[in-house]
Amino acid sequence: ISSDGYIVTNNHVIENATEIKVILNDNSEYTAKVVGADPSTDLAVLKIEGKGNFIPMAFGNSDNLKIGEWVLAVGNPFNLTSTVTAGIVSAKARNINLLAERSSEDVVPIESFIQTDAAVNPGNSGGALVNTKGELVGINTAIASQTGAYSGYSFAIPVNLVEKVVKDILDYGIVQRAYLGIQISPITQEIKEKENLPNLKGVYVAKAMEGGSAADAGLETGDVILKIGVKEVNSPAQLQEEIGRKRPGDKVVVTVRKKN
Repeated sequence: ISSDGYIVTNNHVIENATEIKVILNDNSEYTAKVVGADPSTDLAVLKIEGKGNFIPMAFGNSDNLKIGEWVLAVGNPFNLTSTVTAGIVSAKARNINLLAERSSEDVVPIESFIQTDAAVNPGNSGGALVNTKGELVGINTAIASQTGAYSGYSFAIPVNLVEKVVKDILDYGIVQRAYLGIQISPITQEIKEKENLPNLKGVYVAKAMEGGSAADAGLETGDVILKIGVKEVNSPAQLQEEIGRKRPGDKVVVTVRKKN
């Protein structure tokens, strides 16, 4: 991700490692050190030292990805160097409760995956998901599989979230994570009817924590959050991704429909 040797991969790839080696496309091998890791998003930043400039990847914009758009997954599945598979984006802001299963109890996972049908297998983790311009749009992280091998769906962390996590790790050594201080849930037909809501849009505030930023700003239990900034949010995963890009103390405009 930079000409001076910073690399981003998945936290689960390097977790508990005593030594990390990085092999580049020209087969040159480097020992890497961990700069920082974030189990909440399953990301880690590494650093390698070497002569000459490394060629960094161009970053795209994952917010601009469209459902049905072609993407390519790059990685080293089964130790096959630089394998590329193609697929389409079939969903965004997908939560599959994967990180919650992997993580310890004190980790609050942020899952807002890009779902594709590009073939991803063990060894693809930490690899690039790119658009047809060759721009990085995600980091391949997980597969939905009952066998441990690819069976139709793969999941990538959106690059806009990756950028924020990486910047925090490089600037602070840890990730600066913003919290609204609310419990949230998707708006189901049941909640819509029970709370007499006009439609299924937005994210339901199940509880506003006392003393939290949201409560201090006037949010109450039963409110519906419609937008974070200019971005519409219609699932908890979307809301978490948007807030996950912020830092404590940042000001954010939250568009709310007040409870009846």
